[in-house]
Amino acid sequence: MKLIITDIEHFKIPVGGDYRVIMPQGTIHHCVGCFGCWVKTPGKCVIHDGYEGTGVDMGKCTELILVSQCCYGSVSPFVKTVQDRAISYIHPDFALRKGEMHHKRRYKNIITISAYFYGEHITESEKATARNIIAANADNYDGKVKNICFYKTTEELENMIL
Repeated sequence: MKLIITDIEHFKIPVGGDYRVIMPQGTIHHCVGCFGCWVKTPGKCVIHDGYEGTGVDMGKCTELILVSQCCYGSVSPFVKTVQDRAISYIHPDFALRKGEMHHKRRYKNIITISAYFYGEHITESEKATARNIIAANADNYDGKVKNICFYKTTEELENMIL
């Protein structure tokens, strides 16, 4: 399954195959760092606002696709909040990967990450920062980067198939 996390409220980009889209629908609460998703309800956030199952959804996907406005070289606040709420995707225990300490994988799937950023005035510095952040996300998820693209408008995204 492809898991798409986007800040576009009326997402209409063609998607092929099995997928799930997480987009703004109602209020999303920020992660409060309670670690309930690790110890009380492993894999699922304890905050019930419609976004509590994102970690479980990540455990079922083979590709994580982020479609987001580029904000200072990173994803939008909404997409970042969804990612923060999905911390339950990883396990609280640690492992060494590439000489760095990271959380262990909770699920057996290996995620590839694609990021499609939009924004009229994305600088080269912001693009470099975005590439580094997505690579760091892949390391943290014990996954791989598949694709990182930049577009000026959301309309340009409508011509591609995810």
